[in-house]
Amino acid sequence: MKTIVVLSDTHRNLAPLQKLATVLAESDYIIHLGDMASDARDIQRAYPEKTYVLAGNNDFFGGESEVVLDVEGRRIFACHGHRYGVKGGTERLLLAAKEKLCDIALYGHTHIPAVEEREGVLLINPGCMTRFSPRATYCYLVIEKTKAVPTIVEIR
Repeated sequence: MKTIVVLSDTHRNLAPLQKLATVLAESDYIIHLGDMASDARDIQRAYPEKTYVLAGNNDFFGGESEVVLDVEGRRIFACHGHRYGVKGGTERLLLAAKEKLCDIALYGHTHIPAVEEREGVLLINPGCMTRFSPRATYCYLVIEKTKAVPTIVEIR
């Protein structure tokens, strides 16, 4: 079993990240999907072997544009989502994931948490942690023996 904490769109709101310190320490992977990649700098320093930081549309220095990970028999495509037009729908993201032979796609950008399975691909948006959102959320993803269980968690 592997656990993955998926974060996105923190937009310099670091207080929710501090509340996740124990969860981050105990997880197997940490993925920050961008907008502000720099917010994940301390996390990446503390856990370099398990942290992946993606660049969003508001990130001009640092972060990968896309990452593909193999975890417990699942193949995960992670990106911010802006290059795939996710505010207008997830069709292009779905196609990109399928082209990369991925069965899970992680994306942010919309600030709206979502979990949906389409055409054999599990699409997950962890939501956001911006100060201006009514809810600060992340995704806690558990993968065990090819089964993936995403949970959107609200930080209070």
